[in-house]
Amino acid sequence: QVSLVESGGGSVQAGRSLTLSCTASGPPWSDHVMAWFRHGPGKEREGVAAILPGSGSKYYASSVKGRFTISRNNRLNTIDLQMNSLKPEDTGTYVCAAGRYQYGGNWLNTEQYTTWGQGTQVTVSS
Repeated sequence: QVSLVESGGGSVQAGRSLTLSCTASGPPWSDHVMAWFRHGPGKEREGVAAILPGSGSKYYASSVKGRFTISRNNRLNTIDLQMNSLKPEDTGTYVCAAGRYQYGGNWLNTEQYTTWGQGTQVTVSS
C-alpha cells in the first residue's frame, strides 16, 4: 500500500508561485500514475495534473496549463507541483493521488486512483 503525504501549501497573493510536494512511501510506487487534484468550498474534486510512470507523459487541466508543472523524482519518491501565476480561483485543498497504470486511462478522473493523501491548503488572495 502506497501512502502519500503532501506539503508546501500556504497563502500567497495572486501572481505569485508555490511548489507543492508529495512524498510517497510503501513499495512499489515508480510504476504508479501520480496526480494532483484540488477541491474548494462547494466545488467537486478537480484533476489538476497527472504524470505517467516510464514515459513521464504529463496531463493538465485546461485551467492550469501553461502555469503549473508536475514532476516526479523516483529516487526521492516525490511528486512536485510547481504553480506559477497563481489566481484566486486556484484556492483549494490540493491532494496527491496514486493509481496503477492502465492503457487508455483518463488521468484527470478520480476513478483512476486508489490511494489519496490528506491534502494541503492553498489560498490565493487578490
